[in-house]
Amino acid sequence: MRLVTFQGAGEARLGVCRKDGTAVIPLETLLIDYPDMTALIAGMTEEERLRIEREAVATEGIPMDQVKLLAPIPHPHHDVLCVGQNYVAHAKESAQFKGIEYKKPDYPVYFSKRVNEAVAPGGVIGLHSDITSQMDYEVELAVVIGKRCSHVSREEAFDYVFGYSIGNDMSARDIQNRHKQYSFGKGLDDNFPMGPWIVTRDELPEPPHLRIQSWVNGELRQDGNTNDFIFDIPELISQLSQGITLEPGDILITGTPSGVGMGFHPPKFLKAGDEITCRIEGIGTLTNTVG
Repeated sequence: MRLVTFQGAGEARLGVCRKDGTAVIPLETLLIDYPDMTALIAGMTEEERLRIEREAVATEGIPMDQVKLLAPIPHPHHDVLCVGQNYVAHAKESAQFKGIEYKKPDYPVYFSKRVNEAVAPGGVIGLHSDITSQMDYEVELAVVIGKRCSHVSREEAFDYVFGYSIGNDMSARDIQNRHKQYSFGKGLDDNFPMGPWIVTRDELPEPPHLRIQSWVNGELRQDGNTNDFIFDIPELISQLSQGITLEPGDILITGTPSGVGMGFHPPKFLKAGDEITCRIEGIGTLTNTVG
C-alpha cells in the first residue's frame, strides 16, 4: 500500500495511492481519520490496513494529475537518523575526496539531520549559495519506524518497520568538512526531499534488496543496490535501539551508493536549476529541482 500526504482544500490530507498510480483515494472517504501521517503510523491497526486495501480498489479517487503531493511526513517529530558511508564504494569515494585511506569500519557512522520541513516531490531544494559552493545529492532508502522500539534484537527489528520511502540526503560538503562533523552541513533548511509516498512493509521483501539510482539533469550518477549495505537494516535498528528509543514515524536513512558529486574528477556539485531524480525499485521516483 502506498500512503501519501497531499494538499487539498487548503490543508494537508492523507490518502492511499492506487497501485497503477492513476489516483489518490482520500482516507476520510474510507472513514479513516488521523490528523497526520505520524498519527496514522502510530494508530493504524492491521485490520484497518487490510480494510483500506480492500475498499480503496472500489472507491473513486482524485486523478493523480489533480493532486499535489507533499512529503509523506512533512514535519518529522524528531531529527532524521542517518547512517554515513554504508556502501563500500561510496565510503571509498568519500575517503578519496578527503585525501585519506579507506578502511572498512567496525561500526556504523551515525548522525542526525535537522528537518524543519521535508521537501515535497517536485519541490525546490535550497542551494544556500551564500554559505556553500559544494551542495551534493545522496539518494537513500528511508526506513519508517512503526512502533515504539527499545532494546530490540536483530531478529525482531523488521517487526518495528512500518514501511519505506525515498530520501535525498542533501549535503554541503565544504561546510561538512570545515566543521569536522555532519550536523550543520547536512541539516540546512529545505535539504531533505522525501517521497513520493510510504510503501508499507508488506509490499517489499525482507531484507529489501532494491536497485537504487539517481540522475542529475538526465545523467545517471548513482546506480547501486541495497544488498551492498555494510551494515544492514536489522543491525542498524537493533543497535540504535539499545540506547535511543525509536518512535512511530521516526525516519532512518540508510546510506547512499557511489556516484555522488564529490566522487567525480573534477567534482560535480549542484547549481541552481539542476533537476535531481531519485529512484528506488519497488518504491518509485522522487524528482526535485535546486533553487
